[in-house]
Amino acid sequence: MDGIVNTKPTAGVIGLGAMGYQMARHLKEKGFIVAGYDVSAEATAKSQAIGIPTKADIAAVGSGAEVVVVMVQTDKQVIDVIGNGGLLASLAPGSVICIASSIAPDTCRQLEREAAEKGVGVLDTPVVLGQEAADNGTLTVFVGGEAKWLEKAHPVLSAFGSNILHIGPSGTGQIAKTANNMLLWACICANFEALSLAKQLGADVPTLVSALMHSSGANWSLSRWGKSTGKWAEKDMDVALDLAQSVKLPLPLNGLVDQLMKSMNRERMQSLLS
Repeated sequence: MDGIVNTKPTAGVIGLGAMGYQMARHLKEKGFIVAGYDVSAEATAKSQAIGIPTKADIAAVGSGAEVVVVMVQTDKQVIDVIGNGGLLASLAPGSVICIASSIAPDTCRQLEREAAEKGVGVLDTPVVLGQEAADNGTLTVFVGGEAKWLEKAHPVLSAFGSNILHIGPSGTGQIAKTANNMLLWACICANFEALSLAKQLGADVPTLVSALMHSSGANWSLSRWGKSTGKWAEKDMDVALDLAQSVKLPLPLNGLVDQLMKSMNRERMQSLLS
Protein backbone atom coordinates (compact mmCIF):
# COMPACT_ATOMS: atom_id res chain seq x y z
CA MET A 1 0.00 0.00 0.00
CA ASP A 2 1.13 3.60 -0.67
CA GLY A 3 3.03 5.23 2.17
CA ILE A 4 4.02 1.96 3.87
CA VAL A 5 7.72 1.08 3.86
CA ASN A 6 8.69 -2.60 3.97
CA THR A 7 11.22 -2.82 6.83
CA LYS A 8 11.90 -6.52 6.33
CA PRO A 9 15.30 -7.35 4.83
CA THR A 10 15.24 -8.06 1.12
CA ALA A 11 15.84 -11.75 0.51
CA GLY A 12 17.21 -14.12 -2.09
CA VAL A 13 17.03 -17.89 -2.45
CA ILE A 14 19.62 -19.81 -4.47
CA GLY A 15 18.29 -23.28 -5.29
CA LEU A 16 14.57 -23.50 -5.97
CA GLY A 17 14.14 -27.25 -5.65
CA ALA A 18 11.68 -28.97 -3.34
CA MET A 19 12.93 -27.20 -0.20
CA GLY A 20 14.17 -23.92 -1.64
CA TYR A 21 10.94 -23.36 -3.55
CA GLN A 22 8.96 -23.60 -0.32
CA MET A 23 11.34 -21.25 1.48
CA ALA A 24 10.91 -18.68 -1.28
CA ARG A 25 7.14 -19.18 -1.28
CA HIS A 26 6.86 -18.56 2.46
CA LEU A 27 9.02 -15.45 2.18
CA LYS A 28 6.82 -14.06 -0.59
CA GLU A 29 3.59 -14.90 1.23
CA LYS A 30 4.87 -13.18 4.40
CA GLY A 31 5.56 -9.93 2.64
CA PHE A 32 9.28 -10.13 1.93
CA ILE A 33 10.78 -8.80 -1.27
CA VAL A 34 12.40 -11.99 -2.56
CA ALA A 35 14.13 -13.14 -5.73
CA GLY A 36 15.42 -16.59 -6.66
CA TYR A 37 17.80 -18.44 -8.92
CA ASP A 38 18.08 -22.04 -10.09
CA VAL A 39 19.92 -23.75 -12.93
CA SER A 40 16.78 -25.77 -13.68
CA ALA A 41 14.36 -24.19 -16.14
CA GLU A 42 11.54 -26.24 -14.60
CA ALA A 43 12.26 -24.99 -11.06
CA THR A 44 12.56 -21.43 -12.36
CA ALA A 45 9.21 -21.64 -14.17
CA LYS A 46 7.49 -23.14 -11.13
CA SER A 47 8.68 -20.26 -8.95
CA GLN A 48 7.75 -17.63 -11.52
CA ALA A 49 4.26 -19.17 -11.72
CA ILE A 50 3.53 -18.11 -8.13
CA GLY A 51 5.01 -14.65 -8.55
CA ILE A 52 8.56 -15.17 -7.31
CA PRO A 53 10.91 -13.14 -9.53
CA THR A 54 13.97 -15.05 -10.73
CA LYS A 55 17.31 -13.64 -11.83
CA ALA A 56 19.58 -14.52 -14.72
CA ASP A 57 22.50 -15.40 -12.47
CA ILE A 58 23.59 -15.73 -8.85
CA ALA A 59 25.31 -12.34 -8.68
CA ALA A 60 22.08 -10.63 -9.70
CA VAL A 61 20.31 -12.18 -6.72
CA GLY A 62 23.06 -10.94 -4.42
CA SER A 63 22.99 -7.38 -5.75
CA GLY A 64 19.36 -7.00 -4.67
CA ALA A 65 19.35 -8.88 -1.37
CA GLU A 66 20.39 -8.29 2.22
CA VAL A 67 19.93 -11.92 3.28
CA VAL A 68 20.44 -14.82 0.85
CA VAL A 69 19.49 -18.42 1.61
CA VAL A 70 21.55 -21.04 -0.23
CA MET A 71 19.80 -24.40 -0.68
CA VAL A 72 21.86 -26.50 -3.10
CA GLN A 73 23.09 -30.07 -2.75
CA THR A 74 26.85 -30.34 -2.31
CA ASP A 75 29.84 -28.58 -0.77
CA LYS A 76 31.19 -27.81 -4.25
CA GLN A 77 27.90 -26.25 -5.31
CA VAL A 78 27.82 -24.11 -2.16
CA ILE A 79 31.40 -22.95 -2.79
CA ASP A 80 30.59 -22.14 -6.42
CA VAL A 81 27.46 -20.20 -5.42
CA ILE A 82 29.23 -18.10 -2.81
CA GLY A 83 32.78 -17.75 -4.18
CA ASN A 84 34.33 -15.91 -7.09
CA GLY A 85 31.70 -14.63 -9.50
CA GLY A 86 28.93 -15.63 -7.12
CA LEU A 87 27.36 -13.96 -4.13
CA LEU A 88 30.57 -12.44 -2.77
CA ALA A 89 30.99 -10.57 -6.05
CA SER A 90 27.73 -8.68 -5.59
CA LEU A 91 26.57 -8.65 -1.97
CA ALA A 92 26.98 -5.35 -0.13
CA PRO A 93 28.89 -5.22 3.17
CA GLY A 94 26.54 -6.03 6.03
CA SER A 95 24.66 -8.65 4.02
CA VAL A 96 24.24 -12.22 5.30
CA ILE A 97 24.49 -15.59 3.55
CA CYS A 98 22.56 -18.45 5.16
CA ILE A 99 23.81 -21.88 4.08
CA ALA A 100 20.77 -24.12 4.43
CA SER A 101 22.48 -26.96 2.56
CA SER A 102 23.89 -29.87 4.56
CA ILE A 103 27.66 -29.61 4.10
CA ALA A 104 30.90 -30.04 6.03
CA PRO A 105 31.49 -27.74 9.02
CA ASP A 106 34.95 -26.82 7.69
CA THR A 107 33.42 -25.64 4.40
CA CYS A 108 31.21 -23.22 6.35
CA ARG A 109 34.19 -21.96 8.36
CA GLN A 110 36.28 -21.35 5.26
CA LEU A 111 33.46 -19.46 3.55
CA GLU A 112 32.89 -17.42 6.71
CA ARG A 113 36.53 -16.32 6.64
CA GLU A 114 36.38 -15.42 2.95
CA ALA A 115 33.15 -13.48 3.36
CA ALA A 116 34.46 -11.59 6.39
CA GLU A 117 37.10 -9.98 4.18
CA LYS A 118 34.23 -8.32 2.29
CA GLY A 119 32.22 -7.44 5.39
CA VAL A 120 29.62 -10.13 4.64
CA GLY A 121 28.31 -12.57 7.22
CA VAL A 122 27.95 -16.32 6.74
CA LEU A 123 25.74 -18.54 8.85
CA ASP A 124 25.30 -22.27 8.50
CA THR A 125 21.54 -22.79 8.81
CA PRO A 126 20.69 -26.41 7.93
CA VAL A 127 17.08 -27.42 8.44
CA VAL A 128 15.37 -30.53 9.80
CA LEU A 129 11.90 -32.12 9.98
CA GLY A 130 11.64 -32.79 6.27
CA GLN A 131 9.52 -31.82 3.31
CA GLU A 132 6.24 -31.65 5.19
CA ALA A 133 7.68 -29.04 7.56
CA ALA A 134 9.12 -27.13 4.60
CA ASP A 135 5.70 -27.12 2.96
CA ASN A 136 4.08 -25.89 6.18
CA GLY A 137 6.77 -23.37 7.11
CA THR A 138 7.53 -25.19 10.37
CA LEU A 139 11.15 -26.26 9.87
CA THR A 140 13.65 -26.31 12.71
CA VAL A 141 16.76 -24.34 11.77
CA PHE A 142 20.11 -25.09 13.42
CA VAL A 143 22.36 -22.02 13.26
CA GLY A 144 26.13 -21.75 13.47
CA GLY A 145 27.86 -18.39 13.29
CA GLU A 146 28.05 -14.98 14.92
CA ALA A 147 25.01 -13.70 16.82
CA LYS A 148 25.12 -10.31 15.06
CA TRP A 149 24.52 -11.98 11.70
CA LEU A 150 21.73 -14.13 13.10
CA GLU A 151 19.99 -11.02 14.39
CA LYS A 152 19.80 -9.67 10.84
CA ALA A 153 18.86 -13.00 9.24
CA HIS A 154 16.35 -14.08 11.90
CA PRO A 155 13.26 -12.55 10.22
CA VAL A 156 14.07 -14.38 6.98
CA LEU A 157 14.69 -17.71 8.71
CA SER A 158 11.50 -17.30 10.74
CA ALA A 159 9.48 -17.03 7.54
CA PHE A 160 9.89 -20.77 7.00
CA GLY A 161 11.10 -21.99 10.40
CA SER A 162 9.24 -22.38 13.69
CA ASN A 163 12.38 -22.94 15.78
CA ILE A 164 15.56 -20.97 15.05
CA LEU A 165 18.19 -22.46 17.34
CA HIS A 166 21.64 -20.86 17.68
CA ILE A 167 24.04 -23.72 18.42
CA GLY A 168 27.35 -21.84 18.50
CA PRO A 169 30.12 -20.60 16.16
CA SER A 170 30.42 -21.38 12.47
CA GLY A 171 30.05 -25.06 11.63
CA THR A 172 28.07 -26.01 14.71
CA GLY A 173 24.77 -25.80 12.86
CA GLN A 174 26.10 -28.48 10.52
CA ILE A 175 27.32 -30.54 13.48
CA ALA A 176 23.82 -30.41 14.97
CA LYS A 177 22.32 -31.48 11.64
CA THR A 178 24.72 -34.42 11.39
CA ALA A 179 23.89 -35.53 14.94
CA ASN A 180 20.20 -35.27 14.10
CA ASN A 181 20.66 -37.33 10.95
CA MET A 182 22.59 -40.05 12.77
CA LEU A 183 19.76 -40.42 15.27
CA LEU A 184 17.07 -40.25 12.58
CA TRP A 185 18.49 -43.01 10.37
CA ALA A 186 19.32 -45.21 13.37
CA CYS A 187 15.72 -44.86 14.58
CA ILE A 188 14.36 -45.77 11.15
CA CYS A 189 16.45 -48.95 11.11
CA ALA A 190 15.38 -49.88 14.64
CA ASN A 191 11.72 -49.12 13.87
CA PHE A 192 11.83 -51.25 10.73
CA GLU A 193 13.21 -54.28 12.57
CA ALA A 194 10.78 -53.95 15.49
CA LEU A 195 7.74 -53.50 13.24
CA SER A 196 8.85 -56.33 10.94
CA LEU A 197 8.97 -58.71 13.89
CA ALA A 198 5.63 -57.49 15.20
CA LYS A 199 4.00 -58.02 11.80
CA GLN A 200 5.42 -61.54 11.48
CA LEU A 201 4.00 -62.35 14.91
CA GLY A 202 0.53 -61.21 13.85
CA ALA A 203 0.26 -57.66 15.23
CA ASP A 204 -1.66 -54.95 13.37
CA VAL A 205 1.18 -52.52 12.69
CA PRO A 206 -0.81 -49.24 12.45
CA THR A 207 -2.49 -50.03 15.78
CA LEU A 208 0.86 -50.94 17.28
CA VAL A 209 2.49 -47.73 16.06
CA SER A 210 -0.27 -45.68 17.70
CA ALA A 211 0.24 -47.56 20.95
CA LEU A 212 4.04 -47.24 20.85
CA MET A 213 3.77 -43.47 20.58
CA HIS A 214 2.64 -43.57 24.23
CA SER A 215 5.64 -45.68 25.22
CA SER A 216 9.33 -45.31 26.03
CA GLY A 217 10.11 -46.45 22.49
CA ALA A 218 8.36 -43.47 20.90
CA ASN A 219 10.37 -41.47 18.34
CA TRP A 220 9.73 -38.94 15.58
CA SER A 221 10.22 -41.30 12.63
CA LEU A 222 7.88 -43.84 14.21
CA SER A 223 5.20 -41.16 14.63
CA ARG A 224 5.10 -40.68 10.84
CA TRP A 225 5.97 -44.19 9.75
CA GLY A 226 5.63 -44.69 6.01
CA LYS A 227 6.15 -41.01 5.14
CA SER A 228 9.95 -40.90 5.19
CA THR A 229 11.78 -41.60 1.95
CA GLY A 230 15.32 -42.24 3.18
CA LYS A 231 16.41 -40.20 0.17
CA TRP A 232 19.43 -38.47 1.71
CA ALA A 233 20.54 -41.24 4.07
CA GLU A 234 23.62 -42.26 2.07
CA LYS A 235 24.91 -38.69 1.82
CA ASP A 236 24.14 -37.98 5.48
CA MET A 237 25.89 -41.11 6.70
CA ASP A 238 28.90 -40.42 4.48
CA VAL A 239 29.20 -36.99 6.11
CA ALA A 240 28.92 -38.45 9.63
CA LEU A 241 31.44 -41.21 9.02
CA ASP A 242 33.89 -38.87 7.28
CA LEU A 243 33.73 -36.49 10.24
CA ALA A 244 34.28 -39.39 12.64
CA GLN A 245 37.26 -40.55 10.61
CA SER A 246 38.77 -37.05 10.74
CA VAL A 247 38.89 -37.23 14.55
CA LYS A 248 39.63 -40.98 14.68
CA LEU A 249 36.40 -41.78 16.52
CA PRO A 250 34.89 -45.26 16.01
CA LEU A 251 31.15 -45.30 15.21
CA PRO A 252 30.33 -49.01 14.92
CA LEU A 253 26.56 -48.58 15.24
CA ASN A 254 26.46 -45.91 12.55
CA GLY A 255 28.66 -48.00 10.29
CA LEU A 256 25.93 -50.63 10.42
CA VAL A 257 23.19 -48.03 9.98
CA ASP A 258 25.02 -46.78 6.88
CA GLN A 259 24.80 -50.26 5.36
CA LEU A 260 21.20 -50.91 6.42
CA MET A 261 19.94 -47.60 5.00
CA LYS A 262 21.32 -48.43 1.54
CA SER A 263 18.35 -50.77 0.99
CA MET A 264 15.78 -48.71 2.89
CA ASN A 265 13.12 -46.73 1.03
CA ARG A 266 9.55 -45.54 1.44
CA GLU A 267 8.09 -48.64 -0.22
CA ARG A 268 9.81 -50.99 2.25
CA MET A 269 8.63 -48.92 5.19
CA GLN A 270 5.08 -48.63 3.89
CA SER A 271 4.92 -52.39 3.24
CA LEU A 272 4.71 -53.02 6.97
CA LEU A 273 1.51 -50.99 7.22
CA SER A 274 -0.57 -53.17 4.89
